Amino acid sequence: MDISHIPVLLNQVVESFQTPPIQKGGVLIDCTLGFGGHSEALLRAYPKLEIIGIDQDKNAITFASERLRGFGKRFSYQFGRYSEVLRQLLENVELYKNLVGILADIGVSSLQFDDRSRGFCFDSETLDMRMNQEQILNAKEIVNHYTPNQLEQIFRDFGEIREYKKLTRLIIESRKIEKITSSKDLSSLIVKHFKHPKIHPATQAFQALRIAVNDELGELKRLLENIRSCPLQKGARLSIISFHSLEDRLVKTAFKEWERKCICGSGVMRCVCGNNHQKGRNLYKKPLCASKEEINANPRSRSAKLRSFEFGSVE
Repeated sequence: MDISHIPVLLNQVVESFQTPPIQKGGVLIDCTLGFGGHSEALLRAYPKLEIIGIDQDKNAITFASERLRGFGKRFSYQFGRYSEVLRQLLENVELYKNLVGILADIGVSSLQFDDRSRGFCFDSETLDMRMNQEQILNAKEIVNHYTPNQLEQIFRDFGEIREYKKLTRLIIESRKIEKITSSKDLSSLIVKHFKHPKIHPATQAFQALRIAVNDELGELKRLLENIRSCPLQKGARLSIISFHSLEDRLVKTAFKEWERKCICGSGVMRCVCGNNHQKGRNLYKKPLCASKEEINANPRSRSAKLRSFEFGSVE
C-alpha cells in the first residue's frame, strides 16, 4: 500500500507536543491511528515517548502496526472507538500518571478514502462509508431506507446543505424507481441537480452521510467529555485536527470552557464557585492551518485545522 503521502499538518502536530514532559518521556495516545504517520513522526521526534494507537478499522491497525514495528515496545495499539478506549485508558491509574499527550485527527483517513471498496469516494461502486466494517449501519441503509425527515435532518445538520429538502426529495424519488447502491450513482445524481463553485457538488452530502454512519460528532463530544471529566496532568497536551466547522466548533467551545476560571451562571451577581476552575490554556488563539505548499501537495489538507490545549499551565 502507498504511504508516500504526508499526514496533514505533520510539522504542526509534532511542534504542538514540544514540551518538557513529552521530551522526558511518558505515554501519548493517538486516538486515530490510521496510516500511523503522525505516530511515526512523534516517535522519531521524541525518542523517550511511548504511543498507544487507537483505531476502529482493523485494516488500519494491521497496516500501522507493521509500519511501526521497528519502534518495538514504544508502540502498542487498542482496537475500538476512541472515545470508549480512551475512557478505559484514563481509568488506568498508572497509565494516567504517565500520560503526557493525546492526539486526535478527526474524520476519514486516507487509508479508508483511497480504498474504493469502502465507499467513501465519489466514484466507488459501493455505498458503505463505515470506519468499523463490523458495524451494521452503512450509508446504503441510510440512503435507501431512512424517512424523508431523517434524511433532511442529516443533510441539514451534518452537511449544512441549504437545499437539503431538494436533495432529500431527489433521493426519495430515485430510490422509488431503483435502489441507490453505489457512491458513484449517488454522486452522479447530485451532480445532475447541484452546482458548487469551489468543491465537488456531492462533498457536503457525502460528509453528512459519513458523519451519520460513524457517529463522528458523537464520538468527538464523548472524547471531550471524557477529558473534561478527567483532565490531564500538568504540562500534558491535547491536539485535535478537525476538517469542517461542525467539528472545529465543538473543539473551540470545549477549549474556551476549559479556560474559564469562574463557572458561575450568568445570573450570579458575585462569584461563588471559587474562581479556580481553569484547566489550562489554549495554545493558539487561532487554529493552525495548512500552508499553500502543503495544500498544493495534498489538497485534502485545505480544510484541516489544528487546535491544542495545555493542561495545568495557567499564566
